[in-house]
Amino acid sequence: MLILFFNQMKVLSLLVLITACAARTQDISGRMFTFPLETNRAYVKFNTSRRDFNAVTVCHRSFTDLKRDHMLFSLSTPNNPNDFLIFWDNTNKEMEAHIKNKKAEYGGRDYKLNTWHSICTTWDAETGLAQLWFNGQPSIRKFTISGSNIGGPVNIIVGQEQDSHGGGFDMKQSFVGMMSDVHMWDYVLSACEIQNYVDERNYTPGNVLNWRALDYQIVDKVLLEHTTTVCY
Repeated sequence: MLILFFNQMKVLSLLVLITACAARTQDISGRMFTFPLETNRAYVKFNTSRRDFNAVTVCHRSFTDLKRDHMLFSLSTPNNPNDFLIFWDNTNKEMEAHIKNKKAEYGGRDYKLNTWHSICTTWDAETGLAQLWFNGQPSIRKFTISGSNIGGPVNIIVGQEQDSHGGGFDMKQSFVGMMSDVHMWDYVLSACEIQNYVDERNYTPGNVLNWRALDYQIVDKVLLEHTTTVCY
């Protein structure tokens, strides 16, 4: 009976551990995901039931010292691993928005290392126009692709760039650093709303991904920590 009791306790402990690593929804305001290793395994998956988008805005804040290419946000569908990808091209010093495999390049960004940056990217299916807001400064609007929505089961992750739906990771494109305040909307945010986000004033949280009510799953070595602050 004693052996049976300990076996049952082991099973219970395992179930608790699995539950702790499973997806959960919570308010993580004032916190950040820390990606401490260059790896092709560690990432955070964001869960949503939404399957169809005729417009998208994604905003996030990130902090890194990487001197190479790296991803910042990756949304894939079974038909297209780069349905909505935000990527830093270190060779050309450009921020890239990949929409349904069409790329818009934005140069001239002062992407300093070891600095928090607020980045928002918008796209509208009707016009095909994409725009990047970097620390509150808008880019020109660039045409990517129009006439069709982003559709299908979506897989949204940060930390790794998807070369296939939910996989195909390359550690040399992985993100190392900290990331916070990830929001996603199914419409193009106004300039005033984006500025409110950048300035951390009162803004409407994402209706697809909401940092204040986030359904997420951590995979491998990623830490959820309190956001770093500067003390004077």
